[in-house]
Amino acid sequence: MTTKRALFRWLAAAGLMATATAFAQTKEVTFAYQDMLVPLRTIIESGELEKTTGYKINWRQFGGGGDVIRAMASGDVQIGEAGSSPIAAAASQGQDIKLFWILDDIADAEALVVRNGAGINGWKDLKGKKVATPFVSTSHYQLLVGLKLEGVDAKEVNVVNLRPPEIAAAWERGDIDAAFIWDPVLSKIKANGKAIATSGSIGKKGYPTFDGLVVNAKWAAANEGFVTALVKALAKADDNYRQHSAQWTADSAPVKAIAKWSKADPKAVPAAIALYRFPTLQEQNSADWLGGGAAKALAKTAVFLKEQGRVQDVKADYAAFVTSDYVRQALGK
Repeated sequence: MTTKRALFRWLAAAGLMATATAFAQTKEVTFAYQDMLVPLRTIIESGELEKTTGYKINWRQFGGGGDVIRAMASGDVQIGEAGSSPIAAAASQGQDIKLFWILDDIADAEALVVRNGAGINGWKDLKGKKVATPFVSTSHYQLLVGLKLEGVDAKEVNVVNLRPPEIAAAWERGDIDAAFIWDPVLSKIKANGKAIATSGSIGKKGYPTFDGLVVNAKWAAANEGFVTALVKALAKADDNYRQHSAQWTADSAPVKAIAKWSKADPKAVPAAIALYRFPTLQEQNSADWLGGGAAKALAKTAVFLKEQGRVQDVKADYAAFVTSDYVRQALGK
């Protein structure tokens, strides 16, 4: 019996090693991105990461963080963009992922917009109204938090699950009264609506949100050089924006790239991207973010999601799902 167990363990270990080796040898990765207006889109457009690493990168767009997390769980995607809420949900379910980069501090980049003429002037007016948001997203999380803080029972609001393009179409048809969403859809629906709350206003009440990049932990271990190169490219792109944001106008190459890959109007991109905050490489490594703050934010989010019945369990510590290793390697530490 002991011999059989030992053999089984050896075969299992050999299988994991073979899988890791196969990952490393294929030099191919599928990257799930969304439609957020962030400097990362300039990396996609330039093809610089492919040139630097020699990897074939399959860039696949998804409608929301929940979809990204499910694709990663199935093994179809190795790296993906997701908000802090879906990341917290995935970690709570024990998914083998690592948050390795803060894509953005959402700040005021997401908002609850109500349709003109819908008779909604505040949170309590949402009772009986149809409000759309992508489920398991940061917008969904903030909508639920806002309702709770304002003393509104979420069951009294008709909250519907729609992806960003579906929200834009439903708004155009007049099918929904309000939506909690991000750009580029946010700018479109503001044309005949008004924002009554933002992610920033809710974050200041103790519920901050962010978007991050997560990676399959085993894949990352087998492709450490690629993940570090990605981090360096991200830091460079964000720094370019910070230093030259005034030159990122509607007709500039970076803004055109963002508009192309996010399916946004170039004219709306400069104002929309200014609503986000992009932590520097040093800030990524700090206690505010990958050095501790992100894990605390995920834990708090998970507690709230459990209260709302969105997750079954809350982990004792979310630090196991966050790593600063690749940022530190990029910093030469």
